[in-house]
Amino acid sequence: MKLLGAVASPYVTRTLMFARIKGVDLPLEDVPTGSPRSPEYRALTPIGKIPSLMVGDKVLAESEVICEYLEDTHPEPSGFPADPMGRATSRLISRITDLYIAPHTSTLFRQMNPANRDQTVIDAAAEEFAAAFGYLEHFMGSGPFCVGDTPSLGDCALAPYMKLLKKVVFPFFDDIPDPTEGEGRLAEWWQAIQSHEICKATVDEYGEAVDGFMKGMGARITGQQPKE
Repeated sequence: MKLLGAVASPYVTRTLMFARIKGVDLPLEDVPTGSPRSPEYRALTPIGKIPSLMVGDKVLAESEVICEYLEDTHPEPSGFPADPMGRATSRLISRITDLYIAPHTSTLFRQMNPANRDQTVIDAAAEEFAAAFGYLEHFMGSGPFCVGDTPSLGDCALAPYMKLLKKVVFPFFDDIPDPTEGEGRLAEWWQAIQSHEICKATVDEYGEAVDGFMKGMGARITGQQPKE
């Protein structure tokens, strides 16, 4: 069993974090020819996105499905809370991340260069982010993690995306404040992520990968020279 993808993807990082908190050995390899769009990779998964999981001669796509497979095949320790409501809540946090945070992150990525910004697009995204952060705080269970005192699927989904926002959204768009700073449920949650050895190490690894990408693309995307 091995995972195909790259750490610079928040979805790959989600899967790696989930495997690591469960103690599952999940080697990570690059996709064939280095491109998810290559014919060689699309022969494995016509979806053409990362990650994918190779299990013998079978291939699974989509990070959420892969995490569920890891849970089914390696039930102990669980990557979910013990009770049904807690498990559903953890899945809900993951779902909110995918539906209400991820799309607007991509939208703002195209607005990073101040010379080419559309303020109407930015204002709309700011409203969507404010709503999404509210959804998260409303549905999160008792802390400090998204449900209880142990990280689960929801944390693995949200943590990489929050790190991405800290890299490519909050520093560039003053209208979108960082909800993990100061007080509040998301601030408590982020502190828990930072205090957990596996979660912090995985998120930091992802952050370094994002830094590498931004260093190479920074001048073109943001109109600024990349930092050394």
